[in-house]
Order: sequence, then structure tokens, then C-alpha cells
Amino acid sequence: MSDDFEQIQSLAGALLRQLGASERRSLLRRMARQVQQSQSARIGRQEAPDGSKFAPRRERRELKPGNYAVKFLYPKGDANARVVFLKSWVHDGPLMTGFDIEAGGIRSFFYDKVEKYLPVDAGEQNAGAGKLRRKGTIRQKAMFRKLRSARNLRAGSTDREAWIGFSGRAAEIARVHQEGLRDKPSRKGRAVRYAERGLLGVTQAEQSRALDMLLEHVAAA
Repeated sequence: MSDDFEQIQSLAGALLRQLGASERRSLLRRMARQVQQSQSARIGRQEAPDGSKFAPRRERRELKPGNYAVKFLYPKGDANARVVFLKSWVHDGPLMTGFDIEAGGIRSFFYDKVEKYLPVDAGEQNAGAGKLRRKGTIRQKAMFRKLRSARNLRAGSTDREAWIGFSGRAAEIARVHQEGLRDKPSRKGRAVRYAERGLLGVTQAEQSRALDMLLEHVAAA
């Protein structure tokens, strides 16, 4: 079967070479965009090119809740540092995350950027406030939502080839997951090894669709 497909690919190459440069570039661009959309949809389904499911996210460790309010100046060294009053907060590695009274929502702050801790009046304390209620919707959603967008997953062509790939910082992130490399999840976090997840890879269906587009184009000429 593989030998048969190689013969078909050779025939397709011969047909492409018969087209003019501008016509070939246009057709290859349409093929690239078709594959780009297919790849994005597959990533959205959390599937590798071979149809297997992506390795799931690691379970996040349970956060330790603080049982008192905290007040401090932030950030360190800023002439306009503001007073942060944090309630129902938790330890989260190098961060403290809680409900920022002034901001009116959940915010995170680096411990090492606190300028000075301030006293909290007894009436402001929230002893026994319990665990911080966090929205889990982000972690429940599919991975790589931004990575697979048209802004990051690009497609293009010349008169000789079509290509699909990631650009800029997205390319670095994609390579870490594609090859299962080590990287830091945050600027101050320790490096961890990520599971190998096949983001890019042309499937049999995509190859067949590209061939169909070529034959349809030639037949209509």
C-alpha cells in the first residue's frame, strides 16, 4: 500500500510541475490553508496525528489556604507602590493568590516583590475564611486553545512548496510539547519535563484531501 501511495505522490508531483508558477503557488496556498484548518481542529480535539489522545494535564497539587487577611505594599522599589489587602488567600509556590479587595477580584503577587507588610486591624481579619474558591474553567478547557489559533498556527506557500507551522514564541512552546522537552512553566518556576504531544504532523486524510484538490484543479483547467 505504501508503494502505491508513493507512486500517487510521484504522479501528483508531475502534475504540479506542469502548472505555471503563479497557478502552482495559488493551489499550494489553498492546500496549506486546508491542512492548517484540519490541524487546528485536530489539536482542538486533543488528538495526535495518529489519532491517539494527548497526554492529560498533570494534576495540580492542592493549595494550602491561609486563614487570615494580609496587607502589604507592592511592588518593591516602586515609588507608587499600592497597599494590597488580600483576603482568603493561598500559598501557590512563589505566589500568594487571593481576593484583592481594591481590585475586586482574585489576583496573584510574588512574595519577593512585597515592599513591606502592614498591620491588619482585628476587625479586618478573616480567621477561618477557608479555602479560596477558584474558577476551574481554564484547566477544564482543551489545551493549546491560543496556540492553535490562526495568529500562531500559520500557513503559506511558494511556487514550490506549501508549509504549516508555528511562529514566534508559539514555535518555542510548540517545540517543547512536540518533542517532550523540559521547560519552566513560569519565569520563576523550576523546569519540568512536558509530555510529548504531537501538535504537528500531516495525517493520511490530509494527504488524500490535498491530492483531491490537485486532481479537481487539473480536471477543471
